[in-house]
Amino acid sequence: MTSSMPPRYLTLIAAFCLSLGATAAEDDLLSRDALFGDDLPNPGAKAKDAGSGIKGFVQFEGARTTPDPAHWSKLRTRADLNSNGKFGSDLKWKLGVRLDYDFAYGINDFYNPDVAKNQRWDVQLRENYVDFSAGNWDFRLGRQHVVWGEMVGLFFADVVSARDMREFILPEFDQLRTPQWAARAEYFVNDIHAELLWIPVATVDNIGKPGAEFFPNQPVAPGFRAKYLPEQRRSGNAADNMNYGARISTLKNGWDVSAFYYRSTDNNATFYRNIDLSSQTFIYEARHDRIHQYGSTLAKDFGDIVWKAEGVYTRGRSFTSLNPLDSDGVVQQNTLDWATGLDFTLPAESRLNVQIFQRQYFGFNETIVSDKRENGYSLLVNTKVVPNWEAQALFISSLNRTDWLFRPRMTWNFQRNWRWVFGADVFNGAATGLFGRYDQKDRVYSEVRHSF
Repeated sequence: MTSSMPPRYLTLIAAFCLSLGATAAEDDLLSRDALFGDDLPNPGAKAKDAGSGIKGFVQFEGARTTPDPAHWSKLRTRADLNSNGKFGSDLKWKLGVRLDYDFAYGINDFYNPDVAKNQRWDVQLRENYVDFSAGNWDFRLGRQHVVWGEMVGLFFADVVSARDMREFILPEFDQLRTPQWAARAEYFVNDIHAELLWIPVATVDNIGKPGAEFFPNQPVAPGFRAKYLPEQRRSGNAADNMNYGARISTLKNGWDVSAFYYRSTDNNATFYRNIDLSSQTFIYEARHDRIHQYGSTLAKDFGDIVWKAEGVYTRGRSFTSLNPLDSDGVVQQNTLDWATGLDFTLPAESRLNVQIFQRQYFGFNETIVSDKRENGYSLLVNTKVVPNWEAQALFISSLNRTDWLFRPRMTWNFQRNWRWVFGADVFNGAATGLFGRYDQKDRVYSEVRHSF
């Protein structure tokens, strides 16, 4: 949802949120439901039967893109608000909304009007659902997060979540993920956990508008230009827009194992292409394929070391073809994505995470951008430097070519419920690489957040 919301309205909203936070932060207890994995108890808080007041955060984020021409790419104020409670003992609810206003799109003319309109301000419903139980069954109806994977830095088995990709994968995952309108049923018996999921109308990734900082521009032959048609987010009849899936997991002797099947409208956009020779134009249209996904996750705790692995086989997804004679500019390829990693808890409140990952294409078509096997790795180091100061660095790289992302940052928790973050996002690689396509989008950034 976008418009030209005046800055003064968001200032008033932020002030209102801060006043709510001053009272709500004192003794609040979310009626947390560990059953669904996203709600944790607040030790020492007092229970409230009717609800828990308003919770959330207000945050100011600034980012300056450094390559020439240097410019402000983000000056955003964000208010993320939620509340929850229950009706009686068996019916629980949660409501959430997020409001954004980005001043960067009002102080310069670096971006075209479509981008400015799309990213200047935004109002988004976050999690809005009701929970209830019947015997061994638990149900959640409404807009909700469904997280099936937990690897660091990239998405593998986390196939249900849609994402706001207007800042690529740079935001924290809890902010990057977009909830789905869904009905979810979970069944528990002994060590078995079964889950059924139905999404009547899917939410897909938000890729923004052409000309935006992280819009996924497509390849164009020398001497030609690109034109992008409006994105097609829906196709076919109502049944073609439904997603559904099932997941089963078990915890045995410390081994956490799961398997799932998911039939969906792909969250990722595929750019179909026509070529107009008369105007020397590549005409692209973003569509969302119907795909099947079969996946599994595995985790095991070995004292101070945690091992995780995920794998997903995807059938039905199409990829960009570089063959100019291809009628629609895409070829369908079945793929296997897998990742495995070790998480080490180190002395001095430090952490090291190491991951390797791969995508393999079956029936490989040599006209696509990728190699038959795309390999990569990531390194994450996190440590507490001094009390209230924390340093972190994330490096993600391809093993097939020079294509990487480096993300150093510092966090200062300078007061209770306040934090200040500053860091950098550095891209490198060829224009066809996952990270190299943003080689001219390096940025430095800072965030100040008040939670309540």
